[in-house]
Amino acid sequence: MTTNESAQHGGSQPTGDRDSIGSRSKSVPEIREAVADHVDEMDGSSTVNRLLTARYRRRHFARASGRVLDVACGSGTNVEYLPEDVTYVGVDISPEMLARAADRFERLRRGESLYEMNAQDLAFDDDSFDTVISSMSTCMFPDPVVALEEMARVCASDGKILLLEHGRSSVGPIARLQDWRAEPRYEKTGCRWNQEPLAVVSRSNLVVEGTTTGMLGMVTTITARPPDGD
Repeated sequence: MTTNESAQHGGSQPTGDRDSIGSRSKSVPEIREAVADHVDEMDGSSTVNRLLTARYRRRHFARASGRVLDVACGSGTNVEYLPEDVTYVGVDISPEMLARAADRFERLRRGESLYEMNAQDLAFDDDSFDTVISSMSTCMFPDPVVALEEMARVCASDGKILLLEHGRSSVGPIARLQDWRAEPRYEKTGCRWNQEPLAVVSRSNLVVEGTTTGMLGMVTTITARPPDGD
């Protein structure tokens, strides 16, 4: 397990604006509309996004196995980084993103392996998946703790939850730039892009087993599991 860079290097202190953004959220309909309005920019399969995150996705999601649920799957960016023998199911609130996923991957079909669904109210039974993955998503969930605990609920008790998240840099000048741009970013897309991913996950019932950080502290991978049963 790699120690979080922010703990090692100590980024700049929180600001009032940062705290304000971190405690705010848009509704599901507002987020759905924002994605529709900026679908090209928010598509994780874009060239820029792939250049920045591909190595992290490849390393982290290669550990998935069995029946895999991709929460907030977008256009299916994570599919190509999963082992070929997994059974894939993707959910997202954006019909535009799901359409892109179906167009990109012939084997993925709406209503069979792709579903329009709210991450905070997953329409699956408990213990339905061996692995749950999600990337660059907690920043936009109206209530990320509820969404994370839904991931835990549908994950098998001996399964794993693999998260890839972006957040505030551990490098002071970059962190301050993120803070400065946080408000317009939030207003445009609903993204709380200067969040602290580990702080968000720590408020949920997930049991964190490992974390790594990269890209100057702006990318965090989290390996977790559902909480122990009673």
